[in-house]
Amino acid sequence: MAVRVYADLVRPADPRLARVFDAALVAGFSLLIALSAQVAIPLPFTPVPVTLQTFAVILTGCLLGSGRGALAALLYLAEGSAGLPFFSGGTAGLAHLFGPTGGYLVGCVAAALVAGLLSERRPGRSWLGRLLTLAAADIVVFVFGVTWLGAFTGMARAVVLGFVPFVVGDALKIAVAWGILEGVSLVGRRGEKPAE
Repeated sequence: MAVRVYADLVRPADPRLARVFDAALVAGFSLLIALSAQVAIPLPFTPVPVTLQTFAVILTGCLLGSGRGALAALLYLAEGSAGLPFFSGGTAGLAHLFGPTGGYLVGCVAAALVAGLLSERRPGRSWLGRLLTLAAADIVVFVFGVTWLGAFTGMARAVVLGFVPFVVGDALKIAVAWGILEGVSLVGRRGEKPAE
């Protein structure tokens, strides 16, 4: 691969093994996203629950890169849409993509892609770059989610219901994800650095 991210530090050199490795990463991280979505706290005043899903998605993009990260998030959507109880609180079905919170689900794919793209560039190599990458990817989820929710509630109400209550929680998710990336970065520096 021309652009290296953290997952590539342990990617096998053999092309066949590398393909198996990539497929396993995509499948495994789709399950991580699904598992994180089960940590769901419904809020009585909004259809959008508090979950750890965004945390897993932005971390996935940073660790796997744009291609594998977006594929993992896309596979998560496919699994949940096909009937596996992978969406928040163990729910499933294609109808979730068209309901009020569907934009947040679709936004997960875009967020993983953005996190990966930014991680593959030089600014993503510094501690500040990693922090800004996570924040930017998190905002992508909200752009998709609030915009779609606005079709059901009106845009002003969508911001109140789908963004404002989650600012503090998402800041904490970003901080924890950043701490994990910093730890991975320290380990990576002991071996080979991610691509410059």
